[in-house]
Amino acid sequence: MALNVLVVDDSAVMRAMIIKTLRVSRLPVREIHEASNGREALALLDREWIDLALVDINMPEMSGEELIDRVRAMPTLADLPLIVVSTEGSETRIARIRARGAAFVHKPFTPERPREGIARLTGVRYDEHDEGFAAPGGDLDF
Repeated sequence: MALNVLVVDDSAVMRAMIIKTLRVSRLPVREIHEASNGREALALLDREWIDLALVDINMPEMSGEELIDRVRAMPTLADLPLIVVSTEGSETRIARIRARGAAFVHKPFTPERPREGIARLTGVRYDEHDEGFAAPGGDLDF
């Protein structure tokens, strides 16, 4: 299964870095879409099939937390795997994000870190031993 991924961040540079990380992760990625804020992300989610969204927290117009709440409230998107990618240091805020059903990755990160989290959230991952993809196990914390 190849993934359609949405990267939501107000920084074009950070979106480019996340996209590059996805490309070198050797995960099965079909298409990568971009949005610079939560409103753009919702519009894109309305017209494109997305298997996974990587979301920043602090963005103009609609924050990542607001976006998560809106996605979780929509029956067709409620189960969309979400990963918050942020420099956020507040354990209270990170706990709120996880309570909303989103995983969390601190910026900066190595390609291996989001790869393993994506594998756990979506059910696919690169298996370094057989050059293929395998279904993972484990929890969503990474």
